[in-house]
Amino acid sequence: MRHRVKGRKLGRTASHRHALLRALATSLLRHKKITTTTAKAKELRGFVEPLITKAKTDSVHARRYVSDEIKDRKVLQGLFSEIIPKVGDRPGGYTRVVRLGQRKGDGAEMAMIELVDFSGILKPKAPKKTKGEKKEKGTTEESKKETKAESKKETAEAKKELKPKKKTVVKPRKEKPPKEKIGVKEKKVKTTKTPQKKGS
Repeated sequence: MRHRVKGRKLGRTASHRHALLRALATSLLRHKKITTTTAKAKELRGFVEPLITKAKTDSVHARRYVSDEIKDRKVLQGLFSEIIPKVGDRPGGYTRVVRLGQRKGDGAEMAMIELVDFSGILKPKAPKKTKGEKKEKGTTEESKKETKAESKKETAEAKKELKPKKKTVVKPRKEKPPKEKIGVKEKKVKTTKTPQKKGS
C-alpha cells in the first residue's frame, strides 16, 4: 500500500524519472505544448509550475535555481523574456492537461499538456450547418468540377499545339535480285590413286 505517498514512479528509477521530467519540461517550455501519456503529463505539471512561479522574480538567484533543471540556454532565455511577461498576472495554474484518448499501439491513455496563455490549439467549433447551406455547397462543388474539366481540356489542347509534328519519311524499298534456281549438282567421281611401286 502506498498510502499518502506523493508522485508516480512511472516505471523508472529516481534518477531516470528526474531526467525524464527535465526533458519534458524543457520541450514544453520550448514548444508551448506537447503530447505524452496522461500519467507523465500530470507528473510534469507538478514539476514545471513551481519553476515558472520561481521565474516570476527575475533575479540571479531565480535564474540559477531554474537553470539547475532547465539546461538549454535558449529555452531558459525564452522563459524569462517571453513566457513570464504573459503569465505574470496569473496566480498559478499555468498549464492545462487535455485528454486525447488511447494510443493505438499499447492502449496507453494519451494527453496534451500546454501552457494556458499560449493555447490556440482548441479551436472554437464551427456552428452546425443547416440543410439550405449544404445544398449551396453541393452546387459550388458541381461548378468546381465543371471548371476542372474545362481546364483539363484546355491544357490538353495546348499540349497538342506545342508538340512539333513529326515528319514521316518513306524509305524506298530495296529490291532483292530474283533467286536463281540451282540445278542438280554434278556428281563428283572419286578417283582412287593406284599405289606406285618403288623402283619403277
